[in-house]
Amino acid sequence: MRMAEGGVSSEEYRTFLQQPSVNMDDSGFFSIQVISNALKVWGLELILFNSPEYQRLGIDPINEKSFICNYKEHWFTVRKLGKQWFNLNSLLMGPELISDTYLALFLAQLQQEGYSIFVVKGDLPDCEADQLLQMIRVQQMQRPKLIGEEAAQSRDQRLSRSDVDQAVEVNHPFDGTGMLDEDEENFQRALALSRQEIDMEDEEADLRRAIQLSMQGSRRSELSGSLPQNVLQSSHSSQTDSLSSEELRRRRQAYFEK
Repeated sequence: MRMAEGGVSSEEYRTFLQQPSVNMDDSGFFSIQVISNALKVWGLELILFNSPEYQRLGIDPINEKSFICNYKEHWFTVRKLGKQWFNLNSLLMGPELISDTYLALFLAQLQQEGYSIFVVKGDLPDCEADQLLQMIRVQQMQRPKLIGEEAAQSRDQRLSRSDVDQAVEVNHPFDGTGMLDEDEENFQRALALSRQEIDMEDEEADLRRAIQLSMQGSRRSELSGSLPQNVLQSSHSSQTDSLSSEELRRRRQAYFEK
């Protein structure tokens, strides 16, 4: 309207209409000039937080009421509701509670990331949230996630789970039994115990055979020089059975104690 006052047919006005606005765009972005003029309707004023003029005042951030932050055409508010501070960034799933001790650090971090921060000076209009939080205090157990962050994590978990399932199928192809994880674990434990028993039985059999062979050799060497061949064979059979049983018991006892 101001430009049209100079004449709608003027070259300046036609050039102005062809140029994109620096104060707003189709994404909903508004310039600081637009926001500043809008806040003046409620008697509010914006002051640059990191300006030398404001820093010289030495005001503790917790004594303020609200901050407006901007980075790359994205605006969000950090506001005190009741007696607590909240990050009202619309990119989060919900409001984020900020403690008084963390507020200054949070603002310093935003500045480090390149944000422009403005202090909102004046009496903010009454709102229901502020009235309610004057009476109660909020406790937040978990920080709200960024919009889309939970969906991305769920997708990653599904992909990770799919990889695990494929690895299990490669190592243990599905045979139709449908055993649960607990049943599979019990089955593997029973199988291991069975293998240990089989190994123990094999070791006992080997030990028994070794004892018998060693005793046969020793008995033959003791009796071969004094007894006839037929007497050696008959006496060896009975004595070997009794001695090998006793020796086997002793050897097995030593084996299990070991």
